[in-house]
Amino acid sequence: MPGMDEVEAVLVANQRYYRAFEAADLDSMSAVWEHTPRVVCTHPGWSTLRGWGQVASSYFALFQNGMQTQFLLTEQRPVILGAAAWVSLDENLLGDDSGVTVACINIFVQSGDEWLMVAHHGSVVHSATGLMSGPA
Repeated sequence: MPGMDEVEAVLVANQRYYRAFEAADLDSMSAVWEHTPRVVCTHPGWSTLRGWGQVASSYFALFQNGMQTQFLLTEQRPVILGAAAWVSLDENLLGDDSGVTVACINIFVQSGDEWLMVAHHGSVVHSATGLMSGPA
């Protein structure tokens, strides 16, 4: 079972992602991610982006729009399995227009002493409970 210091390191890596996003800092965002073809990112409402080039370009575009975004993270659940870890959470976004909740999974791999993101997937929550009605 992973020690508390490993769990804390994963949560710190996760927090670095959100600080970089809030600051619209491409250099800091770049430092969060692994720079390989295996990285994937699905922003809410977007098609899946594959490879560091596409992922980096998406953040460049997002950061150019000038929108101020603040994240209030809730329901953070880190899991570590060997050299891989993921954090499931809800992003409660407070922005220029309004607020929205996005259910997310952030996946990290251990690289030396740090954890680097290899996948981010966000999906907008459309109801207060997050449960779908009717058949899926």
